Amino acid sequence: MISLHPRLLVLKCSIINTLIKGEPKIDKKNVIIIGAAGRDFHNFNTYFRNNPNYNVVAFTAAQIPDIDNRKYPAELAGDLYPQGIPIYSQDRLPELIKELDVDECVFAYSDVPYQTVMGLSAIVNAAGADFKLLGPKHTALKSKKPVIAVCAVRTGSGKSQTSRKVIELLMAKGLKVVAVRHPMPYGDLNAQRVQRFATIEDLKKHKCTIEEMEEYEPHITRGNIIYAGVDYGDILRSAENDPDGCDVILWDGGNNDFPFYQPDLTITIVDPHRPGHELSYYPGEVCLRIADVAVINKIDSASPEAIATVEANIKKVNPSAKIIKAESKIIVDNPDVIKGKRVLAVEDGPTLTHGEMKLGAGTVAAERFGAKSLVDPRPYTVGKLTETFKIYPNIGTLLPAMGYGEQQLKDLETTINNTDCDSVIIGTPIDLSRVININKPYTRVYYDLDEVSSPNLNDIIDEFVKKFNLEK
Repeated sequence: MISLHPRLLVLKCSIINTLIKGEPKIDKKNVIIIGAAGRDFHNFNTYFRNNPNYNVVAFTAAQIPDIDNRKYPAELAGDLYPQGIPIYSQDRLPELIKELDVDECVFAYSDVPYQTVMGLSAIVNAAGADFKLLGPKHTALKSKKPVIAVCAVRTGSGKSQTSRKVIELLMAKGLKVVAVRHPMPYGDLNAQRVQRFATIEDLKKHKCTIEEMEEYEPHITRGNIIYAGVDYGDILRSAENDPDGCDVILWDGGNNDFPFYQPDLTITIVDPHRPGHELSYYPGEVCLRIADVAVINKIDSASPEAIATVEANIKKVNPSAKIIKAESKIIVDNPDVIKGKRVLAVEDGPTLTHGEMKLGAGTVAAERFGAKSLVDPRPYTVGKLTETFKIYPNIGTLLPAMGYGEQQLKDLETTINNTDCDSVIIGTPIDLSRVININKPYTRVYYDLDEVSSPNLNDIIDEFVKKFNLEK
């Protein structure tokens, strides 16, 4: 008789048991994904959706108002989740871990200090579960087209103006650029699975919030297509095969998140108005460490000491990154609306709230164009805006343009019109007067990126075009 090696004997027994009993039972891990209607859905779609080793029992929601108490729908969740997946408030996390017998919690949103991330880790561990962060290896999708990613170390650093500059340089070379924006699905998730924006009318068609319009409209007005939504695998396939053509995909990041697509060139914006944040906020430091190019923006309004600090930090964690220094040039439609006036500055909402910035384009314009004073909007706020100032008491004498829903939009309009001021400075990337009625003189302010060092973005894009043989 031939005797089997012990390992072969174990394998033989395993095969016999499988044939007798059927497929071995998989001990699934129960998972909660801690998110804010963006990275959390993407992590689910790419890593968990068809993964038989896990059972995602819930999402939690934070940062954005009114995005909990709904479901991630079955149509998006896949065959393993015929009932969909409930979304709860993050405040309920400890009780959910115990009630749902959770094994792992996956943290999946951005622009938060490390202390907050580890504070959540303590809450999760104290409730008995493991705490986990997913990286690019398991979440970044590979495109058939060359991908340029524009990211930042904090929200409000200047991603949008950098993305616009990159797109303009590519389009000037005759290339078709399709932008894909980090998700902001705050409405009907099924309807928002894949969204394509080619005209201003598309913003209304897709029922966009102010926050969405601020990101999409500048692309549309420059003549390039932009996609966003929920399922970034489907979005990638749509972008690659866009009916207007696609030579390059531009990943237009959100907050300080790292890209959903594997980039061939990564440009990360660093903000000297918040020196040190590039090494203390998640996942902004990830974006800095993976950058091929680091842009130190706003050097015209930051102190030399702050600029030196961020430059030293770039060299410390990513010495191979090329460094570009740039100014954020202010352009104002009508300076007469500002000079000598008591002005209300309306700024980009997320930049002032979880972005923690104390100024924006409107504030800088008020100073440079001789406003008499900035008017404090807090005595005049109503509804959701009053709540915003309670949640973020350090905003100061600025008005965040919060517009995540219809009620917030009405409250913004009422607050602006209630405020005792001479005029209004609109420092948001869209024309607010198109979506609300303003009963006072107003002017719009724009930021444009202006590099003042070498190499510059034109040099970087020239190298990229040659590397991928994109010359036309």
